[in-house]
This record gives sequence, C-alpha cells and structure tokens, in this order.
Amino acid sequence: MQGTIESAVAALDRGEVIGLPTETVYGLAGDATNPAAVRRIFALKGRPADHPVIVHLGDAAWLDHWARDIPPAARQLAECFWPGPLTMILRRAATVSDLITGGQDTVGLRVPAHPVALAVLRGFGRGLAAPSANRFGHLSPTTAEHVRAEFGADLPLVLDGGPCDIGIESTIVDLSGDRPRVLRPGNIAAELLAAVLDAPVTGGAAAASPRVAGSLRSHYAPRARAELLAREELDTRLAKARREHETVAVLAIGDLPAAAHGLALPASPENYARGLYAALRTLDADGVNCILIEAPPSSLAWLAIRDRLRRATAR
Repeated sequence: MQGTIESAVAALDRGEVIGLPTETVYGLAGDATNPAAVRRIFALKGRPADHPVIVHLGDAAWLDHWARDIPPAARQLAECFWPGPLTMILRRAATVSDLITGGQDTVGLRVPAHPVALAVLRGFGRGLAAPSANRFGHLSPTTAEHVRAEFGADLPLVLDGGPCDIGIESTIVDLSGDRPRVLRPGNIAAELLAAVLDAPVTGGAAAASPRVAGSLRSHYAPRARAELLAREELDTRLAKARREHETVAVLAIGDLPAAAHGLALPASPENYARGLYAALRTLDADGVNCILIEAPPSSLAWLAIRDRLRRATAR
C-alpha cells in the first residue's frame, strides 16, 4: 500500500509502524513514546533489545523534550546540520524509555532532511523511533520497493519518497562525554563537525562510548557471502571461482573487469554511496554464492563507505 501523509499520521496515532523515507535510508517508524509501537519495531526487525534506536524529530526545538544537560556543541551542530544526516548522542531526558536507549543513559536524536519525513513528523507532533527498514543486520533499504520486499504484508503502509538522496546511514556523533566523538562515519565528516565547533572531534568508539546503531562488527550485509578485494586481486579471485565452478558477482568502481558478471558504481564517493545498497540487493537477488567487492580508496572522502563495506564483509 502506498499511503499519504494523512494516512501515515493516522496509522502512527493508532500505534502502528510504517515505512518512512529519509534522505539517508528508509526507516521503520513508530511512535517513540508508545512502548507497544517500539516493541513492534524491534519484533519486525529481529533487533536485539540492547541495541538502541535513533529518535527522529520534526524540529531542533524538540531537543529539550528528549535530552537533558544539552551542551552548547549540540545547539551549534543542530543549527548548522539539521535537518540533515547527523545523529547526536545526548544524555536522555527522564521520560525517554529504556526500550529506545537499550537501557543506556543516552539517546540518539536527529532531524531528517526529507520533505515526506518532515511532513509526517510535524503532522504527528511527536518523535519517531525509526531504525532502517530492514531485518536486523541486512542491507539498508534506499527505495520503497526495498522495504516492501523486506517486510511484505507485515508492513502494510510504506510511504514512497523516491530513492534516498544520500544512500548510507547518518553520521553519529557522541556529545555525552568530555569531547565530541564520531561513533559512526557518514555523509558529514568529523572535519566538518570540528570546523563548526572550532574544537577537535575524535573518530572511533572508546571503551566508555555508548552503544549506537550500526556499530556491530557484522552489519549492512547481503545474504550472499561478500569479500572485499583490491582491484588487482579481482582477476585472480575470478579465475579461482571459474576453476571451482563458484558463482560470483563483482561490485566494481568505475568499470567492471573484463568478462566479469556484476555491476559498476561511479568513482565519486557521493554517487557510489547513493547506489551502494541497491547494487548489493540486485547482486544478492542473482543467487550467487559470493559477491566480490572492489575496495574503495583509502582517502577520508571514502571513510563512511569503507566502514559499511568492512561490516558487510565481516563473518
């Protein structure tokens, strides 16, 4: 079913869960103040109870309802990057449920930059728990068709906002500690955050960092086994597959190796990210034994993509 903004708001008011487009990936959205709706999200995804979900807000002014002891850095980043693909980890307000936070004292918050998501949020008037609309650990969806294929009749209402403009999940920055720390790289780089704050922003989780979405070693994975290989290794690996009668597909950058079956994505990180999950879903649907993924460059511009591919190929 393709719904309207009004039907989506009515469904959320009834405590139902819907498929919701954002600029990053599609979300599985439900009323973040309704424990039954949040439990339904976890059940649909098969998500562990200690794995927190991000709450999506309709405006930065909603921050004070969801967080406490909000540092000036959070206001600065919200002013600069919201609406947008930035999730901030803050000390949770007393009213925020353990179901949302995985039992932690922190909560992840963001304002999405998608007109459909914002219209639903503002029409609904409350925060939405909205992790990616896929089974836990699987590839995130970047079209409404991906969501429908993932959940079928289990998710009757999916709003179609077109293909996601960014295509990978938001940057997550932890502001609950002494200094800002990026816990998940995304479209907004740590260097941009540091420039706004005029202060260092560390990358990578520390021992005391909160658990956050998308931080498990194996995540964002196709159902087929996937391997990450340098370009110069692909020909050797393809020859081995032919000798052993193994069915493989290649996800390359720029162009496919000669005689290889698969897809090639653009050699710019923004365009590659936009097409990544859709390409992996297409190759997965071919029923191959293995997807061989060309490793992206080691530059900072490709950091978030390398993060997703490293998790997608972890076993």
